[in-house]
Amino acid sequence: MTKASGSARERLLAAADRLFYAEGIHTVGIDRLISEAGVAKGSLFYNFSGKDDLVSAYLSGRQEDRRDRIARHQEGVADPVDRILAMFDALEESALSPTYNGCPFANAYAEAAPDSVEAEAVRSFRAWLAESFLGLTREAGFTDPEDVARRVGVLYDGAISTSQLDAHPDAVRLAREMAATVMAAEPRVALAPVAAV
Repeated sequence: MTKASGSARERLLAAADRLFYAEGIHTVGIDRLISEAGVAKGSLFYNFSGKDDLVSAYLSGRQEDRRDRIARHQEGVADPVDRILAMFDALEESALSPTYNGCPFANAYAEAAPDSVEAEAVRSFRAWLAESFLGLTREAGFTDPEDVARRVGVLYDGAISTSQLDAHPDAVRLAREMAATVMAAEPRVALAPVAAV
């Protein structure tokens, strides 16, 4: 049993985050979570309606962590192309962690039924990620921002898969380099000249 500090809810979430990410959502049972969190069984049902609710909270926390990490890497970066590349830098930070076990959303989706809380969380995260790339490619002025966003997104996903499945942490750096090459080759809308005063 893990002796953790914090409220029962915080301890349950910390245990869920650690165990679900390392071992899989469906592999880890309620009794194991309660034991690892060091709480009474009633604490789980007082704080969450059941395991699905806890899974939803775990994945929401993972999405918030991903957004925060990306925002930290983008802080002070004005150029939208560089902000896209900063998303790869944030991913590389994760991939180099000794506890890295791939994308928590991809892992959850591999276990999920189509109408499950896991599938819903994955759809939400994927929509946010796609919209982030698209918003930045539009801001960068690419003539076909949807195409550039899709291609950069494929490189991002490939970096996640390769870094996990092949234990190849350099995959993220390589994908970042390819994303930079793709974007450098893409035409951008020409800015109108500034009229002389």
